[in-house]
Amino acid sequence: MQQFFAEPSMIREGHVFLEGPDVNHMKNVLRMKQGEDVRISDSTGKTYLCSIQAYEEKRAVLDILKELDADTELLSRIWLFQGLPKGDKMELIVQKAVELGVYSVVPFSAKRSIVRLDEMKAEKKRNRWQAVAKGAAEQSGRSIIPEVQPLRDLAGALQMAAGLDVVLIPYEQEEGMKGMARAVSGIRPGQSVGVFIGPEGGFEEEEVRQAVESGAVPVSLGKRILRTETAGLAVLSILMYHLECESHNL
Repeated sequence: MQQFFAEPSMIREGHVFLEGPDVNHMKNVLRMKQGEDVRISDSTGKTYLCSIQAYEEKRAVLDILKELDADTELLSRIWLFQGLPKGDKMELIVQKAVELGVYSVVPFSAKRSIVRLDEMKAEKKRNRWQAVAKGAAEQSGRSIIPEVQPLRDLAGALQMAAGLDVVLIPYEQEEGMKGMARAVSGIRPGQSVGVFIGPEGGFEEEEVRQAVESGAVPVSLGKRILRTETAGLAVLSILMYHLECESHNL
């Protein structure tokens, strides 16, 4: 079933008054008709089963049929701190991270980052990445739209992660998977988790030292060297599996 997000102010008196680009997408791209069912989430965790009542000039009016159980979110908030990659890799990372249940994506510049963005370009990129996050959240049935944070340097990213319960930093110099297994098995539902991923070329030793001094736990992702666009998704997959098993007592 198609899903859209609406601001809480658009939801009132048993109806959703959907406005913005989603109305055109619903009406002219998907060609959805009066009476068709659609899921509407308010970005705060509430999701409703709705029926299209009518299209007005600049909005769609939907009847709320019932509130649905919001069961698509992980029981822990996961923050992906992603070293700024080159090209369009960040769009892929954001899209797949949202599908895997990430709560927020934080891009940061590392010493080996090839791309350098000024403030204006960084904000333009962030707006694009946020749009990708919204589309991925709709496609995957999320009840929230994960936020893509403003670009930071590593120090700023580490400062942001300081309040999280667990912070992991995959590093190719770490050996064996026992450390990863031990770190992940200790994570409990409800704890906040940060994952730091380096850009192309990985982290410099000094950066890993900074992260460890800030409380991050270095872990291995195995014997193979993963690309930056693969490493974060690998960790998120491991965390998703662990947290889903924990929530179902498996």
